[in-house]
Amino acid sequence: QVQLVESGGGLVQPGGSLRLSCKASRLSVMICDMGWYRQAPGNKRELVAAIGISGSTNYTNSVKGRFTVSRDPGTNTVSLQMNNLKPEDTAIYYCHADFHVYGTYWGQGTQVTVSS
Repeated sequence: QVQLVESGGGLVQPGGSLRLSCKASRLSVMICDMGWYRQAPGNKRELVAAIGISGSTNYTNSVKGRFTVSRDPGTNTVSLQMNNLKPEDTAIYYCHADFHVYGTYWGQGTQVTVSS
């Protein structure tokens, strides 16, 4: 069973930065498509950023230029660097890994709160 363990959430002021991490067990993050999703109260879960097996990345328009997704095979971690955070970025953030024939998995979620 693959486990995804997230870390790095917290409370930050508008304009601040946070770095979320998603560490995978048993399988390498280099063989999965990984996405970062978020869900605010009353809203649907939305895809924020993704990195594919090839290393290609994509972002939802509202975070382009502020968020960066990357992966580190040495620590088997996919990270989401979030800069210039805004109150509307407040949500629970989840990582999701598609290991294709090996299955798909969700992290447990981490709260990000942007408030002064």
